[in-house]
Amino acid sequence: MESPESETSCIAQGDHKAAVFSWLPKEMRLWVVVTWLFVCGATALAGGEQPLSRIAIERTILAVDDSVHVKASPLVLGLKGENSGWVQVEFFHPNPSKDDWIGVFSPANFSDAICEPENNSQQPPLLCTAPIKYQFAKFKNSGYTKSGKGNLKLQLINQREDFSFALFSGGLMKPKLIAVSNMVTFANPKAPVYPRLAQGKSWNEMTITWTSGYDIKEAVPFVEWGAKDEPRFLSPAGTLTFDRNSMCGAPARTVGWRHPGYIHTSFLKELWPDSPYTYRLGHRLPNGTNIWSKLYSFKASPYPGQDSLQQIVIFGDMGKAEADGSNEFNDFQPGSLNTTNQIIRDLENIDMVVHIGDICYANGYLSQWDQFTSQIEPIASTVPYMIGSGNHERDWPGTGSFYGNIDSGGECGVPAQTVFYTPAENRAKFWYATDYGMFRFCIANTEEDWRPGTEQYKFIERCLSSVDRQKQPWLIFLAHRVLGYSSCTYYETEGTFEEPMGREALQELWQKYKVDLSFYGHVHNYERTCPVYQSQCVVAASDYYSGPFMATTHVVVGGAGANIADSEFTTSNIQWSHFRDFDFGFVKLTAFNHSSLLFEYKKSRDGNVYDHFTISRDYRDVLACSIDNCPRTTLAT
Repeated sequence: MESPESETSCIAQGDHKAAVFSWLPKEMRLWVVVTWLFVCGATALAGGEQPLSRIAIERTILAVDDSVHVKASPLVLGLKGENSGWVQVEFFHPNPSKDDWIGVFSPANFSDAICEPENNSQQPPLLCTAPIKYQFAKFKNSGYTKSGKGNLKLQLINQREDFSFALFSGGLMKPKLIAVSNMVTFANPKAPVYPRLAQGKSWNEMTITWTSGYDIKEAVPFVEWGAKDEPRFLSPAGTLTFDRNSMCGAPARTVGWRHPGYIHTSFLKELWPDSPYTYRLGHRLPNGTNIWSKLYSFKASPYPGQDSLQQIVIFGDMGKAEADGSNEFNDFQPGSLNTTNQIIRDLENIDMVVHIGDICYANGYLSQWDQFTSQIEPIASTVPYMIGSGNHERDWPGTGSFYGNIDSGGECGVPAQTVFYTPAENRAKFWYATDYGMFRFCIANTEEDWRPGTEQYKFIERCLSSVDRQKQPWLIFLAHRVLGYSSCTYYETEGTFEEPMGREALQELWQKYKVDLSFYGHVHNYERTCPVYQSQCVVAASDYYSGPFMATTHVVVGGAGANIADSEFTTSNIQWSHFRDFDFGFVKLTAFNHSSLLFEYKKSRDGNVYDHFTISRDYRDVLACSIDNCPRTTLAT
């Protein structure tokens, strides 16, 4: 959902300079956090705000106390090639408080990171040192406020750098840095990690994108792959990255900045339909040594129109969460882990995932993209993980986004379009078509103008009109914001029950080209309409539809993980609203053949089906006329 349109200024005033601390020993200066550290956009909002923004890093003062200690173990993780591991953090504070907290920092020498000032009122140097996660010292330590003793079990993932753990007093708004732990690292911090599959631009192409710490000058990236018991192939990979100057504002340019590593993409071509393949990621060092990932597998896509069982999962607004309970995930994205785990449990019965925007809610804290790709690795390394763009990926004032709010935290789309591959003609535009067997998916970008006459409108019509419905009968439209119908109170106050200018611009296209289903995120709940056109149910809502197409069924499925507090339903009686659920969940589509499609809505808490319907339709039913979609005819014989 949307955050406020105006950015709160949080510029810390003061004339402190780095020289103030020059008298300190070098090892102590390493951990200094300057009092006037600048960060914008870090104001906490109720429900759904990035937890890291709740920390007023700009107010941190140095208060090192020799009687306080923090110790982390083990010192090295990933000795057997693992990309994640658990660390035990033990700490003691002789004057404990319920507001004390532990921050996890990476790189370990976190005060070395320097930011440029955002305006002339600031004086360099400025330190950019937001933690990658945090937890209160009293978490699962009920006696901490009396004894001062505590320990936390925290999960780390390989993020290309070492880690340290800092104890702060004073709470999140007036933090005092009082102690820093020893360093913890992974055995190979630069290792290739977190592969993400995606459909290529042709049906028999699969792309593999992954992250590593190896620049192209240090090692050559490639993928070794092949069918089972067949010769192996080596496919080269291209390498991308971005720097702080690619960010459009704070916190992405300031305390939220963290180097994203190097993003590699390889294109596996001329795959055999529905065939299983294995692959592993590789980097060849100058001395000829190869650095390998573990072995992964996937199944190639079916030929467009192929008649076989095909199963697709669709959701929006999932975000990420912490398995160790850090970052207050229960308040921010409480359903995220449940959704992820339910999909993993059913992965053998899933062919592709479509995540329609608001991917990880990093909101300018770049470390969270690694956290998200790690969380979905079991899914994205096995089936294509297709994404759309949402407001929390793209929106930033003065950067060409259709909405001029600050929801991306200064990212302005750069991390999303780099970390994930999409088969778009222009990845920055983020609209594209992709086929999977009997499905055609037209994925729009609501953060760019979609109205008639625009470049995107032309794409949408081309995508809808170019599909051969005899071969691909199931035509699906997807977008992040609700361009169709939602009875959320947010849209009720707008007086539209939709994104303004949404269905008015597109409903004639949906009707003309007989779009079966239209999916949206943005609103953090689930809702299904009747087959509706011009706000009227063309036919009554049902659990079973047969015969000619009458109108599009619209589905909001934005409850995959992010906080649902701002997405309540109206109490008004809305004719076209058939089924509502104010909970976390996702949709699964199953095409049995060219004539039968099953729709299921599952809750993330248990994976059970809570809403469903079936469409039974022959090709002649697709060709048949209904309202506003009859082709012209002639009296000639």
